[in-house]
Amino acid sequence: MHVIDKIVSQVGRRIDESSPMVDARLPDGSRVNAIIPPLAVDGPLLSIRRFSQDRLMPPDLVEKRSMTQGMMELLEAAVKVRLNLVISGGTGSGKTTLLNALSAFISPKERIVTIEDAAELQLKQPHVVRLETRPPNLEGQGAVRQRALLMNTLRMRPDRIVVGEVRGEETLDMLQAMNTGHDGSLTTIHANSPRDAVSRMEVMVSLANSNMQPLAIRQQIASAVHLFVQTSRQSDGSRRVVNITEVTGMEGEVITMQDLFVFEKRGLTPEGRIIGRFAATGIRPRFHEKLLSAGILLRSDLFEEVEEI
Repeated sequence: MHVIDKIVSQVGRRIDESSPMVDARLPDGSRVNAIIPPLAVDGPLLSIRRFSQDRLMPPDLVEKRSMTQGMMELLEAAVKVRLNLVISGGTGSGKTTLLNALSAFISPKERIVTIEDAAELQLKQPHVVRLETRPPNLEGQGAVRQRALLMNTLRMRPDRIVVGEVRGEETLDMLQAMNTGHDGSLTTIHANSPRDAVSRMEVMVSLANSNMQPLAIRQQIASAVHLFVQTSRQSDGSRRVVNITEVTGMEGEVITMQDLFVFEKRGLTPEGRIIGRFAATGIRPRFHEKLLSAGILLRSDLFEEVEEI
């Protein structure tokens, strides 16, 4: 308990019976979470998430078999042509790591504003504005949420907006920003599949405006988001991109999507390592014309690529 008190006091927070949970960022960027009795039944608990100072770059992810070279080429083209990307996945599946890696493709001439609950992103461009939410003080006042930061960001003339994770009513403002000229925005969301990510976004938008009709919410999502990139932590501990899915529009009241790349699990080795393959579906994306008009020419065999692992 003494260790927890010492850590949280360094970041200007307190933990006691009236406030038995703390989530904060340490000066070195690590995330710390502490919870004490009566909420923690068996005694005080302390969790610290440390982040590597050397972020993984796109070639590192390809080398580690998190995705194929062709998949990375497609995502590079999508970032450069300013498509809006949502990276979805479970806890610890590598969403922030992938977001960091993809940010390397953003031009150094662009002004980027990042918004996070706890600053984890490590963008290397010269024009990066980093914003972080603020929890309430000891009196329960002064909290600044992601939604307030996002609304303020729109007045800061950003070329791109990067939200570490959307998890509440700020989703509506993020979609509206994507729809009103802030192309090339990136964010992450907790979801088990691209279709689940759409459903979660619908729920979060309805939290911000309960009067919005489901059809109107879906139209906002369909017009704002171009690509969902699904990450997954596999049973052998490896992290992989298991879907790259394009949003193609609306059909009636349903958002239509098509997979461009998938990871197919085939089995396990005797040591428990996953056997499978990355496979292109053979479908050319709707935004292919946009790539050509921007002078980006992808390999002709990219959408027939199959790689066994």
